[in-house]
Amino acid sequence: MIRTFFDSGVLIAGARSVGHDRERTLQLLEDPNRIFLTSPFVHLEVVPKAIFFKKRLERSFYERYFEKAIWFQEVDKIEAAAQAEARKAGLGAMDALHVAAAHLSRADEFITTEKPNKAIHRSALVKVVYLFS
Repeated sequence: MIRTFFDSGVLIAGARSVGHDRERTLQLLEDPNRIFLTSPFVHLEVVPKAIFFKKRLERSFYERYFEKAIWFQEVDKIEAAAQAEARKAGLGAMDALHVAAAHLSRADEFITTEKPNKAIHRSALVKVVYLFS
């Protein structure tokens, strides 16, 4: 089983995009050889806006994902690892929190919509994979 951690952008692509962007996310979600991992920070990035803007289908998409995903919720450990990785790789706050959570949850890969030239790809904590490669 491939332990897969999605960046929030991947979930947004699955919920909002059309065509190839959405299809790529759905292909991954349907892969029976994957276990999906998440954290409260990914949830915080996507669910509250869907609720606020009353996007019922989008919210439902996220809720189904989060119900099935394995959560790493030790926020103090995520924050400590994120601080170190942000300093080391020059990451922004949310990217650091996400890769730290992926690392701590023993993810095999962290899938993101961030292009390969972005700082998140410098992280050595977890294998970072561009969704569209």
